[in-house]
Amino acid sequence: MRALFAAILAVLIALFSPMTAFAVEEPDHTVVVEGDRFEIRAYDPMIVAEVEVTGDMGRASNSGFRFVADYIFGNNTAQAKIEMTAPVVREPVSQKIDMTAPVLREPAEGGNWMVAFIMPSEWTMDTLPTPNNPAVTLREVPGEVMAAAKFRGGGSMSNFARREAELRDWIEAQGYEVTGPARYAGYSGPWVPAPVKRQEVLIPVAAREAN
Repeated sequence: MRALFAAILAVLIALFSPMTAFAVEEPDHTVVVEGDRFEIRAYDPMIVAEVEVTGDMGRASNSGFRFVADYIFGNNTAQAKIEMTAPVVREPVSQKIDMTAPVLREPAEGGNWMVAFIMPSEWTMDTLPTPNNPAVTLREVPGEVMAAAKFRGGGSMSNFARREAELRDWIEAQGYEVTGPARYAGYSGPWVPAPVKRQEVLIPVAAREAN
């Protein structure tokens, strides 16, 4: 009975948490191919605020999150507050590819990660305030095509690795060509219980020409 109550409570917390119950902006995209658990998406260009951090995925994600959150909460030249988006994005520094929602994570050689927040679409490079912390930088990201694997659960490397393997098999079956390393995206706030956190694995693929 206690286990059942805990499971119901976890679902209620997730459904009514600020990251899921309210309209948090996510990156604009078009679904090109849709399956039960996998999709091919065409993303619009976006701007990210990012920071390079060192450590395993958990420690790097936590420290990177604090740096970029500090920027959007007002540690910038205009002391302006910028709305939180989803996801948080992490990608390897050694294999950099040119969050709205999700946060993305990719492992890098030497234990370095680039942790990024996607800026709300209302902002431009001209209107965004400059970060006071020089470790945080703003970058324009061109539009790209991504394969996505959606799942609920904790953000451990083992969870992401399993979903990534499944996604790569699905990409091959769809006849798409992988063009870069996997990224890991988290859409849920830290207060959401691990079993119901919204996660994604994202892998860039080559766009197909229209028939």
